Amino acid sequence: MPITLTRRNFGVGVAVLAAGSAKAASGYVGAVLGQMAALRDGPVLLNSYLVEAGPGAGDFDLTQANAAYVYDNALAGILLLAAGHRDAALRIGQALALAQAHDRKFSDGRLRNGYAAGVMGVPAKLPGFWDAKAGRWAEDPYQLGTDTGPMAWAMLLWAALGMRAPANDAGNFVDASLRAPRGYYGGFYGFDPSQQQLLWQSTEQNLDLAVAFHALGRAEDEGHASAFVKAMFDAHSGRFDSGCAPDGTQNPLLAADAGIWPYLAGLGDAASALAAINELRRGDGIGFSAASTSIWLEGTAFAALALRKMGNGLADAFMATIAANVSPEGYVYATVAPSLSTGLTVGPSLQKGAPELAFNYYRRPCLSATCWAGLAELGVNPLSP
Repeated sequence: MPITLTRRNFGVGVAVLAAGSAKAASGYVGAVLGQMAALRDGPVLLNSYLVEAGPGAGDFDLTQANAAYVYDNALAGILLLAAGHRDAALRIGQALALAQAHDRKFSDGRLRNGYAAGVMGVPAKLPGFWDAKAGRWAEDPYQLGTDTGPMAWAMLLWAALGMRAPANDAGNFVDASLRAPRGYYGGFYGFDPSQQQLLWQSTEQNLDLAVAFHALGRAEDEGHASAFVKAMFDAHSGRFDSGCAPDGTQNPLLAADAGIWPYLAGLGDAASALAAINELRRGDGIGFSAASTSIWLEGTAFAALALRKMGNGLADAFMATIAANVSPEGYVYATVAPSLSTGLTVGPSLQKGAPELAFNYYRRPCLSATCWAGLAELGVNPLSP
């Protein structure tokens, strides 16, 4: 039976597990702690990917080399709390609070999607890379932007740590700047000093907000977000759609988080999650979306958590797939295949006539996949209300 994530049981997860699951969970937790131990003392954010270096490196490795995404790090903090490592989790929570309070441009409670990995400085350092072709330091418009989902995960970590001031500041920013007539908009995208507001709406990100607002006792905001999620249920297919386009039309694309997380958050039933898992299943794992042809290991981990909550034995096969795809550093790879299509784009094109960039995953050791694997082995559901 999965453990509900509460402040009371953050430190007891491993004690109630079977020996095999406890050993596997401790391996994933240990890998995260190992990356943290390599950094100096103080508030820190961890690299989201352990990238390739040298002649084998590609564009992905260049742009992700020093990127620490907020979602991944908040998830890492939640895993560390669940495994009883509160001091380590607090280092991440404090780094995110420093980033919020000491942004180079904004002072409105927002977080960027990503920061430079390592010890958090003042002002908060943003990720970037040397563009040899252009001969200049370059930044990524998604990393500099703000999505509501990562904000919500930071709010969840802060709430669990008792850091309610930054959590509510973040919630106030989302509610003031991104509240839509129904649910919340996607966020902001682009370069400083001005960024483009994203008017699409995500089932997953509204679900994240509903859970985060619940954790903070903000019932009206929670209800506003959760109503959008519930409206995205498609009775014909028996599962949740991924959200709405800027013009309000519903996007029927099945995405793993939008399809499975409503069940983990108590906004959907087991049948809806199982319908999503069956449609996304690629052998003993699942894809990111219906557009994926191979296995996405992060999604396979949270699908396994959902299956275990249902008492479905397929969870063990999914966890075996994850265990077979662990890097030498102890991190779970993002994918089984060399690359994986999500069917989504990174963001709107910022150049007239230029196509939007495809959002793909690559087979690199991945912090978020590792954290979901650890949570699944612990039986801890971070989305449980």
